Amino acid sequence: MDYISKFEQLIKEQKARVKMMKEQGDFVKYDELDTIVIGVVGGDGIGPAITDQAHRVLKYLLQDEVKNNKVTFKMIDGLTIENRAKANKAIPDDVLKELKQCHVILKGPTTTPRKGDKWPNIESANVAMRKELDLFANVRPVKVPEKGIDWTFFRENTEGAYVLGSNGFNVDDDIAIDFKVITTGGAERIARAAFEFAKKNDKKRVTIVTKANVVKTTDGKFLEICKEIGKEYEGIEVDDWYIDIMTAKLVDEKRRTQFQVMILPNLYGDILTDEAAEFQGGVGTAGSSNIGKKYSMFEAIHGSAPRMVEEGRDIYADPSSIIRASGMLLNHIGYPEKAEKLYKALEICNTEKEYVITGRDTGATNEEFTNYLMKTIEKL
Repeated sequence: MDYISKFEQLIKEQKARVKMMKEQGDFVKYDELDTIVIGVVGGDGIGPAITDQAHRVLKYLLQDEVKNNKVTFKMIDGLTIENRAKANKAIPDDVLKELKQCHVILKGPTTTPRKGDKWPNIESANVAMRKELDLFANVRPVKVPEKGIDWTFFRENTEGAYVLGSNGFNVDDDIAIDFKVITTGGAERIARAAFEFAKKNDKKRVTIVTKANVVKTTDGKFLEICKEIGKEYEGIEVDDWYIDIMTAKLVDEKRRTQFQVMILPNLYGDILTDEAAEFQGGVGTAGSSNIGKKYSMFEAIHGSAPRMVEEGRDIYADPSSIIRASGMLLNHIGYPEKAEKLYKALEICNTEKEYVITGRDTGATNEEFTNYLMKTIEKL
């Protein structure tokens, strides 16, 4: 293998991506659209089962908008692992075309092949979607009032250790190499998104999380750029922590309540937000948004749980995560009151526990829980 040529090709591809970033326009204005197209992608594993329930909730909350043709839903079924393996692509071409016909996407979890399983070595559908639609900001809120926790994580989505995840190579039997990428434009836009959020939501502290003391070139660049952007925002304290100690401080009862907004490169954001979700009830309860200028995608943060499907337990899978992501979608497209009503109903249902999801037939099905949730919304 000609490793120099391969590396040169990777650099050319990244330069093309940088050029595309520089040519982008402004964020889409949903209130100026005649019709907002919401794509609903079930994914695979437990994805279709829980996404169907979130779709039901959205249709209920947006029934007037659907009648007035302000909102329409587009069902996209082709993002299964079987279909992706058949096409030997993270996102088959026909599915990508359908995704680009939407403004926002509600997406169920998808399976990422790993070494030793029966699927070909295709890229993560999540990673591919973030790159293809340029969904650069992964925003994950975690709020536990009784513990004083109110965190919002801004995880950079399109760079870092994941951007070239399927392009590493084995030099020989002894050496394997992967790549990490940070660009000026990529770091600037995630930093600005985080600081703008802090400014608009009266947050007084933004924390940058890296490992810049060891990974000096890429993490160092990310840290430096975020700090420079922070200087533009008067009244917001900026500090930085290394990822290893930050994972410890999130469980430090005295220190964790001081954190508000956090900016992280891709891999560190993936790790820290899963840890943070445990305070809220686990990854099964947490949703996330993936924001770009033209497209946005909303999803659960957990995996596709194929074992639950194999055991016939997908009807017992907890839909709370993707329903919470639906609330983030509602807020993003301009319906904050509907989102707040949904969040309040989820809080009531999780407190009253009239229907409890256990993941097995010892608890409620996801349809029963969603029926309970919608009745609760109706009472608000």
